[in-house]
Amino acid sequence: MGWLTQRRGGAERNMSFQEKSLWAATAPELESFADRPLAERTDVVVVGGGYTGLSAALRLAKLGARVSVLEQETIGWGASSRNGGMVLTGHKHGIGEITQALGVTRARELWNASLAALETVATIVQEEAIDCDFARSGHMDAAYKPAHVKGLEATHELLEREFDYATRLVPRARMREELGTDVYYGGLVDERSAGLHPAKYVRGLASAAQRAGAELHDETAVMEIEKADDGFRVKTARGTIVTRNVIAATNGYTGRATPQLQKRIIPLGSYIIATEPLDPQLARKLIPNNRMIFDTKNFLYYFRRSPDDRIVFGGRAAFFPATPDTVRESAHILRKGMLKIFPEVTAYPTGYAWGGTLGFTFDMYPHAGQADGIYYAMGYGGHGVALATYLGQQLANRIAGQAWDNPFEGMPFPTMPLFWGNPWFLPFAALYYRFLDWVS
Repeated sequence: MGWLTQRRGGAERNMSFQEKSLWAATAPELESFADRPLAERTDVVVVGGGYTGLSAALRLAKLGARVSVLEQETIGWGASSRNGGMVLTGHKHGIGEITQALGVTRARELWNASLAALETVATIVQEEAIDCDFARSGHMDAAYKPAHVKGLEATHELLEREFDYATRLVPRARMREELGTDVYYGGLVDERSAGLHPAKYVRGLASAAQRAGAELHDETAVMEIEKADDGFRVKTARGTIVTRNVIAATNGYTGRATPQLQKRIIPLGSYIIATEPLDPQLARKLIPNNRMIFDTKNFLYYFRRSPDDRIVFGGRAAFFPATPDTVRESAHILRKGMLKIFPEVTAYPTGYAWGGTLGFTFDMYPHAGQADGIYYAMGYGGHGVALATYLGQQLANRIAGQAWDNPFEGMPFPTMPLFWGNPWFLPFAALYYRFLDWVS
């Protein structure tokens, strides 16, 4: 248990909350895959049992490949069961930034991939009958400062002019139709995005992959991947698998088994709290259209209603990956932010607080392709529900000789000197982005 000081009726009192993910606590249990014998040979080894790896395994198994998924913790243990459950269009970079940096043709390719990614999730949910509260409720980007409204207007115009894509601007005078708060100065609504229960989704993906014939193994850490004449030898504490292909699907948990990728992925902490269930009428007042909400700060807040009418509220309260101390500290910071936006929630205690590790890259673009013969997809920067699912499928198609589409193929995948997976520079980055939020 953690402890958080809250105000209620003018008095301060300590409230306890569970230091665990709301999603994991409210999803059906998944059977353990730890004791299953490893295959001696297989067509594909997938390292990582999250969205990327399970999506790839599902597709490969359906195409007739022998595939083994190796997860060092339990299936879906990482960000795939701890995120905000937002299935969004777009990328970490705004479409204006992408267009300016890469040109409109490349920007269209990346934008269209994000739309295809969202549809991939919707298709899998439907075809595999995954009960994960998937709902097309749209998202809204909320302007934290008056100056940010112009950026939303420019995004709206660019998407309409160059991408033939409709969004809707919400002026401040009408923001109450979207949010029960006066904190924000306007918003941009995209009706296509969706929300889901992330732990139910990842566990549904695991069940679907297993039904299709994939072999899942948790508590099976990969220690070394060694090239061989007939592919690779993947060494684990439980034995070695000889395989023709390897997919690294480790994202923010990328480790020493793939050093060429570890030095390119920044493990970044993200934290979330969830209140106890609100009165349904109040929940509908605060987020009337059940949108996925995020704001325009660099240290952004993102929030939504849960299927059982809690407020789920997240953000970059701390940059380092989660520990008990950072979870408790972040819970306090996030609750203060939530009550600034929704003071009506003061009477509802924090029920859950948790953290996880996202995979960011130095250029803040996702990356997917091959490195030293190993396939990989990672670095989603908070847009991983859709993009991880999509890129896992595209890697599977490529390995199986099917038509595939990966607009990130061939993009330079930068690193920096003196970085080998330990993000020593995060305190300096945090100060920089806080400064940007102050001045812009």
